[in-house]
Amino acid sequence: MDNLLVLFVSFLLFSSIYAKNDCPEVSICGDNPFQIRFPFGLESPQNQHCTYNPGFNLKCNNQGKAILNLPGAGYFHVRDINYLTQRIQLYDPYNCLPERLTKFELHSSSVFKPVYYRDYIFLTCSTDTLNPYLNVIGCMSNSTISTLATSYLGIASSTILSSYNCKVTSTASLPVSWTRNEEGAFSSRLNNDLVLTWPETDSSKAKKIFRLVALSLVIPALMCSLVLTCYICYKQSQEAAALPNTSVGGAAVVPRPEMIIGLDDSMIESYAKVVLGESRRIPGPNHGICPICLAEYHPKETVRCIPDCEHCFHAECIDEWLKIKGTCPVCRSNPSPIHLNFS
Repeated sequence: MDNLLVLFVSFLLFSSIYAKNDCPEVSICGDNPFQIRFPFGLESPQNQHCTYNPGFNLKCNNQGKAILNLPGAGYFHVRDINYLTQRIQLYDPYNCLPERLTKFELHSSSVFKPVYYRDYIFLTCSTDTLNPYLNVIGCMSNSTISTLATSYLGIASSTILSSYNCKVTSTASLPVSWTRNEEGAFSSRLNNDLVLTWPETDSSKAKKIFRLVALSLVIPALMCSLVLTCYICYKQSQEAAALPNTSVGGAAVVPRPEMIIGLDDSMIESYAKVVLGESRRIPGPNHGICPICLAEYHPKETVRCIPDCEHCFHAECIDEWLKIKGTCPVCRSNPSPIHLNFS
C-alpha cells in the first residue's frame, strides 16, 4: 500500500511539472551583457520551435553580435534586451541609423512596435554657412552639403532657413524611445539607439498559461496525496486496533511478531558439513544444484546441511545466509542445532 502511495504521488507531481524539451533556457552570444531567453532564442535548425514565435529569432554572427531581422525594416544589431520592461535596444551596424529611420517601416506581421513616434523635418544646408555647434548628421552629409533634422516643425517658415542657406528635403514620422518638450532648431542628430517594445500579452501569455496549469495540477495533487495519506494512516490504525491484545498490569499490549535474526559463528559451525565425493551425492532431499547460488555441485566441494529438514547448500553460501537469517532458505524452518552424520 505504501508503494502504491509513492507511485500515485509521484505521478501527480510529475504531471504538474512543465514538460521541458531540448530548448536551452538561456543562450549567450559573444560578450553581450544580456542573456537570450524566452521569448527570444538563437536561430538554429534544432531550436526552431524554442521561441515564442519566429519574430523573436536572433542570429549570432562571427563577431559575437546578436542580430534581429525586423520584417519590412531589415537587420539590426541588438545592444540590450530588458525583459522586465519588455524593450529591445537596436542599432545600425553601418552607423547611419538616421538614414535608415527615414525609410523605417515595420511590416504588419512584426511583433515589435516603436515606443513612440515623432515628426521630424530633414533639411540640407550649405556646409560653409552652418554654425559649427549645430548637430549635423554626419553619415548623411559631405564636404559641401550638410543634413540636419529637427522636431521643431515651425522651421519651415523660419528665417533660419534663409540665414543658413537651407531647404527642406523631407518630413517623416520617426520611431523614438522617449518624449520630451519641443526641441530647439537642429538640436537632434537622431543617433540614439532604436528602442522597440513587444506587447505584454504576447510575451507573458505562455508563462501565465503555464502558471495556471501548474497551479491547477499541483494544488489538487497535494490535496489528493494528503487525503490518501490520511486514509492510509486511518486504515493502519484500524488494523492495529483489530489485533488481539494481552493485558499486562492493566495496560493493553499488542503482541509483536517474533523476529528471526541471524546466527552466530558457533551456531553455524554446529551444522554438519560434508565434502562431496566423485558421485556428488547430496544427503537428504536435495538436487544437483545449490538453491542459493544455483550452481551445480562438484566433487571435493564442501556443503553444509540444515538440521531437521536436511536441506544442503554450498558451505560458503549458507554460512553467509545464516549470518543474516537463521532459517532454511528453502523451507524456512528454524531448527535446533544438531549434528548430522553422513556415511
